Amino acid sequence: MAISPELLDILACPKCKGDIHLNAAQDGLVCEACRLVYEIRDDIPIMLIDEAKPLTTP
Repeated sequence: MAISPELLDILACPKCKGDIHLNAAQDGLVCEACRLVYEIRDDIPIMLIDEAKPLTTP
């Protein structure tokens, strides 16, 4: 099961309260403003600032 579009519409970055979107692999939520990725584990977004990983560009 994937993250529902309705859930994505209401989620916001916990740090800046800005917009987030799914990454290409669909295993994390990206905040471009903060340059952070919030991991998705077992279809649950982990929206904790301390657990976010820095966004790396390929």
